[in-house]
Amino acid sequence: MSGQLVREGYSGTGPGDITPDGCAVELYTRLAVGDEPDVIEAAVPAGAHILELGCGVGRVTRPLIERGFRITGVDESPQMLERVRGARTVCAPIESLDLGEETFDVVMLASFLVHAGDHGVRDGLLRTCRRYVRDGGVVLIQREGADYHVTPRERADAAGYTVRIVSSEPVGDGVRSVRAEYEFPDARWTQTFRSRPLTKEEFEEHLEAAGLKVDRYLTDDGIWVRAVPV
Repeated sequence: MSGQLVREGYSGTGPGDITPDGCAVELYTRLAVGDEPDVIEAAVPAGAHILELGCGVGRVTRPLIERGFRITGVDESPQMLERVRGARTVCAPIESLDLGEETFDVVMLASFLVHAGDHGVRDGLLRTCRRYVRDGGVVLIQREGADYHVTPRERADAAGYTVRIVSSEPVGDGVRSVRAEYEFPDARWTQTFRSRPLTKEEFEEHLEAAGLKVDRYLTDDGIWVRAVPV
């Protein structure tokens, strides 16, 4: 773990490597892919070069490559990146990413990372999105759903595992500590992380501060957003 940031308020339990933000590497190799590839494919040009920020083990990367996209995946965990196949990978914290003058057709910030509890981290993530999207390109961002902090809630996935959001407790300054559990027939993982709920107005203000603006909300629930450089 040397060289990786320690993320205060983030932790995880379960088999295998746990990253500084509490993510279990083996868990993410098992989680099913939802509608993310469909949403992304419909929102960007065919064959686009996508900078995927926080790509993890490549859960969404793989189906995007299969659909003809070129991917540069960024993650701060070398253990995560070891599992990625078919994409160029860069090991670095997103907020301090340095790819020189390179820019991309699409920059993607999924996994609700825009809800980072730390203002500086969130603003750094959005500045990275703006820095690396080319003129005329787009930024795709995944927001939390309206019911995200309603607990407890549970979802049984067709792939044979159960996800539970066990608790979401305020820890001050508008930030909540969220605990999630993932139960498989042969293993169980937990993750505790911090999240800052954002209203639509707050979200758009943070985008504007980073030099971005909403182009359109891609899903009826407002979770997926396409933004463009100002």
